[in-house]
Amino acid sequence: MDYVLFVLILASLYAILAVSLNLLVGLTGLVSIAHAGFMAIGAYATALLTMKAGANFFVAAGVGMGIAACVAAFLAVPTLKVTGDHYIIASFGFQVIIISVLLNWPALTNGPFGISGIPRPSLLGFTFAGYRSLLALAVVLAGLAGWVAWRIAASPFGAVLRAIREDEAAARSLGKDVTRFKVQVFVVGCALAALGGAFYAGVTSFIDPPSFDIHESIFILALVIIGGKGNILGSILGAFVLILLPETLKFLAVPSSIADPLRRILYGVLLMVFMRFLPAGLLRERPAR
Repeated sequence: MDYVLFVLILASLYAILAVSLNLLVGLTGLVSIAHAGFMAIGAYATALLTMKAGANFFVAAGVGMGIAACVAAFLAVPTLKVTGDHYIIASFGFQVIIISVLLNWPALTNGPFGISGIPRPSLLGFTFAGYRSLLALAVVLAGLAGWVAWRIAASPFGAVLRAIREDEAAARSLGKDVTRFKVQVFVVGCALAALGGAFYAGVTSFIDPPSFDIHESIFILALVIIGGKGNILGSILGAFVLILLPETLKFLAVPSSIADPLRRILYGVLLMVFMRFLPAGLLRERPAR
């Protein structure tokens, strides 16, 4: 039962990350492969503040989100002026920088050895120590992230973002400050990614640089594409599908040495099947009213 609860916690965690990235990829058309880097900022900020400064988890997570938002704002102004393939390369460069900093600043991050013994989240004297309480917290955080993303998508601000995605030149011709809108949604999306990273640190009690490498960013992007770009509920559904389906191999009488490679193969097969038969994802984007 603990295993099932832990998998559901992971699915809820990745729902937060998928929803936050969908604001960029699905709603605005910004294909970023640096999302795990902002997730790392939230995770490391939370770990360091709770362990070295004795801060409460939620306070530390808020600080991590603030740091991620500031870094995103600093990076957004120069990088968001480029589009298409150039922006993807720019986001990849930031991902490489983040991993390099984590690996080569041992005084702060403990380098490749990571940080262990991270305390579990606590609130008003209650510690989310068990998997049931952690799942409840995960559902609340995923619901909060989904609500924020839904409010953005349903607002006039979201309508402008969709206009930028469809035709940036036309949006500019209507007097919209395209760069400002891109920066704002980029900051919000990266702050929500940091929230996911903070929760990841609190759940696993251990973080290291490989946990946030380029493969993680690509996996989060796959969740968005399979769930349905531009559909917030689709991101949540995509996270649960790609996390839960491969885990069914755990219940087969297959050695772990075989099950782990099979799980990776299943990820690839699922991606190909979805792209062939459901190119728009599990849930299509609803037309704006």
